[in-house]
Amino acid sequence: MLKIRYFITALIFILLNCSAFAAIEALNFSSIQQEKDYHSLTQELRCPQCQNNNIADSNATIAVDMRAKVFELLQQGKSKEDIVKYMVERYGYFVTYDPPITIATIILWLAPILLVLIGFLVIFGRKSQARKEFLSPSAVKINDELTDDEKTRLNFLLQSGNKRD
Repeated sequence: MLKIRYFITALIFILLNCSAFAAIEALNFSSIQQEKDYHSLTQELRCPQCQNNNIADSNATIAVDMRAKVFELLQQGKSKEDIVKYMVERYGYFVTYDPPITIATIILWLAPILLVLIGFLVIFGRKSQARKEFLSPSAVKINDELTDDEKTRLNFLLQSGNKRD
């Protein structure tokens, strides 16, 4: 019974102190402006692994590495634009929340619109083609190929259909 109490006490102690194992970044900035640049850059850059988180909010390994690289580049005296350019060269335009307009992004935006327009053209083209085929002289000649009994029955059906209206 005493062993269970010690075990439960130790377990509670460990669970209550789990926050002590959380990683805390202690960075020494040379100026307040450098610290502001660091925080704004880590808010502006997107984590490649998490996709919808910035690197400041992500605990992914790549985000930790990116934060360390941002700090290192700031310590080297690089500007915010240089750091963003470095990250884009390394990870692609995905790391920025506002990618530039390129041919690839134009295609991504215009392709669905073009596909919908082509679909409408195909649908309306087939519809008008079917109407032309229905009204063509070959469709009218079907009546000439009918026997006299079939013509009589057809006329009867057409007249009885008109009476319903």
